[in-house]
Amino acid sequence: MKKQYSLAYLTVLGCPPPEMIYIASRVGYDYVSLRPIYMSLPGEPNFSLENKELMRKTKKALAETDVKLLDIELAKIYDGVDLRNYLSAMEAAAELGGKHVLSSIWSDDHNYGIERFAELCELAKPFGLTVELEFVPIASVHNLAGAHDVLRTAKQENAGLMIDIHHFHRSGDKVEDLDSVPREWFRFLHLCDAVKEIPTSMEEMTRILREERLYVGEGGIDVASIIDRIPEIPCSIELPNIKRVEAFGYEEHARRCLQSANKYFDQHSSLELCS
Repeated sequence: MKKQYSLAYLTVLGCPPPEMIYIASRVGYDYVSLRPIYMSLPGEPNFSLENKELMRKTKKALAETDVKLLDIELAKIYDGVDLRNYLSAMEAAAELGGKHVLSSIWSDDHNYGIERFAELCELAKPFGLTVELEFVPIASVHNLAGAHDVLRTAKQENAGLMIDIHHFHRSGDKVEDLDSVPREWFRFLHLCDAVKEIPTSMEEMTRILREERLYVGEGGIDVASIIDRIPEIPCSIELPNIKRVEAFGYEEHARRCLQSANKYFDQHSSLELCS
């Protein structure tokens, strides 16, 4: 079965959705993972699909290619969040044929985070969307155990777990712990590599995850040992690297991301995760 890949937004940070889709099609991706939820981060453009012209062009690009929308991001849960602000993005995702909403929790109030996550899942249900919880080493829910607790407590049928290879390595989790995760929680993952050494400062951790991830097989993460514990699901390549984008441009960087992933899987032929 053909491996399935998605081009994630951070890999081509700043690239508008229609251009992302055309690049994904030319390079050979099956999906795109868009960010229509504005994060208000420095220097990051607003690609909200409430913009009717942007929505029209995005829909046109999907119609003109074989690329499909895998997921949207990021339904971030933080103190004081108004989850209704995510409704328009979820509506757009459903209209475009998307399947999943990516979420992460940044509130230190444990019960609040779980309650809001459960509420987010309820909001997503009418759109036929699942909500995938991603643990992030710089967030409040920062490891597998924390994410597992949220999902078990929230008890939402459309909730799942999204493993990011970078974050899993940085969290210090053990691959054996993945065996206890219900198989139905896995729907897609984030694929990348990074230097083996785990930064000791939050600033450096943040810089690398936002600016300097590496092509699969190029870094020091034992990617194979992680994905060997996960069922067959699409791989969304989330590989932000500012220097590579500056050197190669969006399209060539996206191509090299895909080429390195395919080469890695060819070298580890027993791995069928992305089939």
